[in-house]
Amino acid sequence: MEPVLEVRDLKKYFPITRGVWQKTRGMLKAVDGISFDLYRGETLGLVGESGCGKTTAGRTIVRLYEPTGGSVRLHGQEIFSLSEREMLPVRSQIQMIFQDPYSSLNPRMTVGDTITEALEIHGLAEERRTERVGELLEMVGLGQEMAGRYPHEFSGGQRQRIGVARALAVQPKVIICDEPVSALDVSIQAQVINMLEELQEKLGLTYLFISHDLAVVRHISHRVAVMYLGRLVEVAPSDQIYDNPLHPYTEALMSAIPIPDPKVESQRRRLILTGDVASPIDLPPGCRFASRCPKVEARCHQEEPAMVDVGGGHSVACHLVV
Repeated sequence: MEPVLEVRDLKKYFPITRGVWQKTRGMLKAVDGISFDLYRGETLGLVGESGCGKTTAGRTIVRLYEPTGGSVRLHGQEIFSLSEREMLPVRSQIQMIFQDPYSSLNPRMTVGDTITEALEIHGLAEERRTERVGELLEMVGLGQEMAGRYPHEFSGGQRQRIGVARALAVQPKVIICDEPVSALDVSIQAQVINMLEELQEKLGLTYLFISHDLAVVRHISHRVAVMYLGRLVEVAPSDQIYDNPLHPYTEALMSAIPIPDPKVESQRRRLILTGDVASPIDLPPGCRFASRCPKVEARCHQEEPAMVDVGGGHSVACHLVV
């Protein structure tokens, strides 16, 4: 299969400035050379602890942040070289659902106006817009009669459904889901996840699902990519990465997933990481995880491991595995 989205060596650095003259004193390497493919109809889960660069990667892919380096191809078209005007038709193919359903909606605009704005920007005929808004609200489990209400009149789960409707308005093929359920109650999370799966099956959508909730990612994802300090350390089919993690960091992450059975939970071994997280401003040579790795060797402090395919669609960046 040809990938829908190809990400190659993606980088996003933020300058560190100080003083009245805002002189640059260094660069924070939020995303530092990640590569992956997304295929039609699949969900790729992007996981890692807070601050590893997951959200920055998603926002850079859709060019909410301008990239420092790398390449992103959507249906074979390089999008980083396009002007803002040339990006307009591309943006109809790739959309984003944001983490916070409270701040991602304009409180002074009705739900109908929020969705209509996207339709207007992308040139849908005016006489068709009201009908399309109603279709979208029905699609996400809200009635079209709610189009005249304001965001404060909805619950958190309903607001996130509105965010999904806005993302679907221009019929995209790829949606970047940036922790779309992390701000919701657990019972509401399940409803939104099930809705996303139903929409994917119905519309043939492709998701990049960014989350720190490993249980949710296992449920929704076909493949999982693990990120640490701006780099990918392991990519594999969902079952493989949960049942047979190869990278020491992935092992520690998987051991942290709670099991809702007190007997099983009390008998399993939890991997507790020690040591300090390296600074993304002043990264040490070698493996970025070396300062916390329980299996570290001398080589790990000198050479940065490359991502290597170990078979079965499973890739890992670790000297101890390859």
